[in-house]
Amino acid sequence: MTGTNQTPEPRGESSGQVADAYRGNWVDRLAPAATRPYLRLARADRPIGTWLLLLPCWWGLVLAMLSDGRAGWHDLWIFAGCAIGAFLMRGAGCTWNDITDRHIDGSVARTASRPIPSGQVSVRGALVWLAAQALVAFGILLTFNIAAIALGVLSLLPVAIYPFAKRFTWWPQVFLGLAFNWGALLAWTAHSGRLEVPAVLLYLAGIAWTLFYDTIYAHQDAEDDALIGVKSTARLFGENSPRWLRWFLVASVSIMAVAVILAVPSGRPLALLVALCGPWAMGWHMQWQMRQLRLDDTARLLMLFRSNRDAGFLPVPFFAVALLL
Repeated sequence: MTGTNQTPEPRGESSGQVADAYRGNWVDRLAPAATRPYLRLARADRPIGTWLLLLPCWWGLVLAMLSDGRAGWHDLWIFAGCAIGAFLMRGAGCTWNDITDRHIDGSVARTASRPIPSGQVSVRGALVWLAAQALVAFGILLTFNIAAIALGVLSLLPVAIYPFAKRFTWWPQVFLGLAFNWGALLAWTAHSGRLEVPAVLLYLAGIAWTLFYDTIYAHQDAEDDALIGVKSTARLFGENSPRWLRWFLVASVSIMAVAVILAVPSGRPLALLVALCGPWAMGWHMQWQMRQLRLDDTARLLMLFRSNRDAGFLPVPFFAVALLL
């Protein structure tokens, strides 16, 4: 897992590149010029969000297989379908976010270069692009069981609310967590056919993790947000953020560990031990982030935020190995 420490390169206004995109990303280098504004709107040039949406899906799927001891060919499709769906729904969610935030984004240095405030994409064009992404994702959802389909449709509620949360609460990161970790519920249910307690605990662990990484992310914009009146946990916690981040770290790791304990069948102590290494490894990575944290260093904040791809991936191989024991 590499590339989390890349920093954005300077952007020319005429290029259409987005300020916080990866240097040399495939959209800026390879995509046809006409498609670039829409791919940027979907954050295809900034893949970290797709990973953060996808990884809870993989937690839920692999832990569900570990729980009931079943692994079939359809699980391979759930694994791949979640990846495709995460890319599409992250793109649709970001498109919706940019439509609702188009006036705010133009007032924030880091987001003023996004396609809508910079004039690359019209609101009407963004709405059409939003519908296209959502429809393809819905087609993938229809290949899952009825319970998973119902959960997938229900997930649209937190996705729709999230962009407005920063206008009425100091805790918009909670609403992001509700939306971004829904895959833990959906993938578990797509495998097992029913929603169970370990999946709900994974979901709660993911929400705590989102509070951790998105508070780090929000510190990049804290000064601009204060000027325009946008709320965030970064502004709420201020210099006390490290203390709150430690609590979110402990909550995420502890709740995930309880989910593992409840999911692994009794009589499989080795599988339980290996699976518990998953949340432990994730917590170790989050603690490394805490040691690197500098609230006044925006480049480092972005690097640490992106490194959560690695943190969130760590439980997956441990859960997978435990499945084989």
